[in-house]
Amino acid sequence: MRKLTLAIATLAAALIGSSDVFAQGKFGPDSAECVKYLSYYKEYYKQKAYEEATPNWRKAYEICPATASQNMLIEGAVLMRQLIAKNQNNPEYKNALVDTLLTLHDTRAQYYPKYAVTARNNKGIDLANYARNDFQKQFDGFEGIIESNKEETRPNILLFDMQAAINLYQAGSLDAEKVIATYQRNAELLDDMPAEDDAEKEQNQNIKNDMGSLFAASKVASCDNLIQLFTPRFEANPNDLEVATNIVQTMALTEGCTDNDLYLNAVTTMNDLDPSATSAYYLFKLHGDRGNTEEAIRYMESAIAAEDSDAATDAEWEYELAVFCYMNGQNARAFEAATIVAETSEELKGKALFLIGNIWGSSVCGTNEIEKRAPYWVACDYMNRAKQADPSLEEEANNYIRQYSVYFPEAAEAFMYDLTDGQSYTVICNGMRATTTVRTTK
Repeated sequence: MRKLTLAIATLAAALIGSSDVFAQGKFGPDSAECVKYLSYYKEYYKQKAYEEATPNWRKAYEICPATASQNMLIEGAVLMRQLIAKNQNNPEYKNALVDTLLTLHDTRAQYYPKYAVTARNNKGIDLANYARNDFQKQFDGFEGIIESNKEETRPNILLFDMQAAINLYQAGSLDAEKVIATYQRNAELLDDMPAEDDAEKEQNQNIKNDMGSLFAASKVASCDNLIQLFTPRFEANPNDLEVATNIVQTMALTEGCTDNDLYLNAVTTMNDLDPSATSAYYLFKLHGDRGNTEEAIRYMESAIAAEDSDAATDAEWEYELAVFCYMNGQNARAFEAATIVAETSEELKGKALFLIGNIWGSSVCGTNEIEKRAPYWVACDYMNRAKQADPSLEEEANNYIRQYSVYFPEAAEAFMYDLTDGQSYTVICNGMRATTTVRTTK
């Protein structure tokens, strides 16, 4: 201890004897005392003798201006955390220590602007750790940090902020609109944050996902509330991409909130202002669910034609379009789409041919018995091609072949129209055309 005391005295004397130090005036009007206590606490701090360092640090903090030493603020924060940990059973004193800790960060940010972002981010972490039961203090603090640091805010602080907002809402101290606005802003900041590598990018995305889960689980945004909140905004800004995007992103997180006019209109605006294959495809799904067949088809065609989709996706969407048209009684359009798939996608060829077989098998056309039954010939042709292209379809294709073969005309009936087995025959039905072979039942 004697060696430590001598070291402190020597350091203090050296500092006091420096005319350059005093010339700067950074140690304030009581500079000698300031330097003395800075040196006292510093030597104890270096030895990790925090209990001895603390009273000397307090005296330095009381006497010295903030400009005397940035380390006084940084190391003071360490000492405060030590004291907080030791005073968990003394809430009043603990809270005072927390306030001092937070003030140290604020002071550092004010007087050392080069390190302000770091200071504010450190404050955010301490708020999360040491003010867990004071949601208002947390929220106010996080909001101030985010307002200043923006996209330089530590990502997890945005998550903490969201949790604090939800806690206040559940306590009746914050309205739903503010919580929603908090979520939207924080989500945007996460999107704008620069990532040094893929790992950091993934981390930011995971935080965004967690924040979205918090938001959805909180039940803050019921669909009725969102419609009431967003409708006036959208009506006032019907061509604002940012407004439309916020509406879509928020409502998509709320269960059962994608089948209303506001959501549909917002997605439509997004696609109109910033068209993409994805948004067009989404509009196909929305209109399809609503029974707007023609609108759905139009958007799917736009999705397939978009430049930002690849060939494999286009084939999958084309097949989906074929199925959609078939299910909605548009056989000619279904046939066209399925034919494109069969000609362009080896992976989906069998399924496309199978679908075409069913399209022909369900087609009603013609004025005489041969014309009415001829589509079943074509249907069987495609079923045979389907199982050749995709052996996994063989059993199901054979079942349909048996069903369709029942409707073949009898030989005598075909003879009445000058037709015999094996003869080539062209079938024209509802805008579709195919060449097949005459087959009869005996």
